[in-house]
Amino acid sequence: MGVVVRSPKEPAWEAGGAAKAGRPPGDLLTDPHSYHLVGISFFILGLGTLLPWNFFITAIPYFQGRLAGANSTTKTLGTNHTSPADTFNFNNWVTLLSQLPLLLFTLLNSFLYQCIPETVRILGSLLIILLLFILTAVLVKVDMSPGPFFSITMASVWFINSFGAVLQGSLFGQLGTMPSTYSTLFLSGQGLAGIFAALAMLMSMASGVDAQTSALGYFITPCVGILMSIVCYLSLPHLKFARYYLAKKPSQAQRQELETKAELLQSDEKNEIPNSPQKAALPLDLDPEKEPEMEPEEPQKPGTPSVFIVFRKIWRTALCLVLVFAVTLSVFPAITAMVTSSTGPGKWSQFFNPICCFLLFNVMDCLGRSLTSYFLWPDEDSRLLPLLVCLRVLFVPLFMLCHVPERSRLPILFPQDAYFVTFMLLFAVSNGYLVSLTMCLAPRSGGGGGSAEGPGIGRWATL
Repeated sequence: MGVVVRSPKEPAWEAGGAAKAGRPPGDLLTDPHSYHLVGISFFILGLGTLLPWNFFITAIPYFQGRLAGANSTTKTLGTNHTSPADTFNFNNWVTLLSQLPLLLFTLLNSFLYQCIPETVRILGSLLIILLLFILTAVLVKVDMSPGPFFSITMASVWFINSFGAVLQGSLFGQLGTMPSTYSTLFLSGQGLAGIFAALAMLMSMASGVDAQTSALGYFITPCVGILMSIVCYLSLPHLKFARYYLAKKPSQAQRQELETKAELLQSDEKNEIPNSPQKAALPLDLDPEKEPEMEPEEPQKPGTPSVFIVFRKIWRTALCLVLVFAVTLSVFPAITAMVTSSTGPGKWSQFFNPICCFLLFNVMDCLGRSLTSYFLWPDEDSRLLPLLVCLRVLFVPLFMLCHVPERSRLPILFPQDAYFVTFMLLFAVSNGYLVSLTMCLAPRSGGGGGSAEGPGIGRWATL
């Protein structure tokens, strides 16, 4: 009997998250199907949020081929077409127009939630991303000159990542009301998005059809993934387990805010922080059975000071997180996608970049993230953490000196494929491990481990 109830029960509140909101009623605990369906839905939603970015960067050789000439869709899907004559700087523009809207619209999402309903934000973003990917797939069959094609593609990249930021922010807010098990499943889905995109590219290349049909099939794949995400999101209100937690959102958010402020204030007193703007509010009654007594404006006033207090405590780990992503995005994919095999023309040369750049990076990145499930080293107070983060800067010159034959300004010091594979393996594992490590350490250094805002600041810093 205990075995039957344990499966849905254990992750529901022992992991944290919505645990503090109270235990679910007994009928939910004996309904494992609802519990698992909610988990699958959030996993697919996580996969769908990062599919657009990963499918665009994995298809860089295709876009470079289209920009090399009006009829270049007949060229091989996975072949690099980078040359000194490329005046578009496609890799650099894709990286810039992907990360900039992510940052801007993540900040904007803090204001959108007040005036746009959550369902509209999530479903609207998914539908617009779907339409933009359908446009990208249609353009495979349309002959265009490089200039207009580049402009349309860059506009698509900008809007896809803009709505992707709104989508991720809204889903993370929804996950805040669920047990932390679902956050783990959501992040796991995001981690597998890159692997999924790389495998889709390899399958398209190995299909044996012409490059144009292969590219069309490749871009239709994320459309299917986004459609599945829409279906999963629409199914959540019909699942008892999800309905129970999502319905408690307003009261739970208010209670978590009070708990966060109490922990921060207690930590301030221990550290004797002068002039704390919240010391007058120390007597907080956190009894879940009672309604907190406060003025109508009270819930909004303490928000900003508490965020800065948390940030002051986690600034070291937040800075490490920013540096990890800064190094990663400075070379991947802008530089790594230009590296080619030194073996010369052939099958391996055709598959080298999708396998050794994109697939290897995403697999090793997932492996690095999973290592934090077994150990967390070094801790947040150790000087080794910033040292390890800074050492990753060495990957920038290492990748720049790998085999890029069309380049004339820098020498090729690491021509063999083994050098690039070794660098990529260490680069990806260190990225995954250090990102996951700093995300785990941020709440601990933020005071009390139960702070709901510490992880949010850390997640914002990653963008």
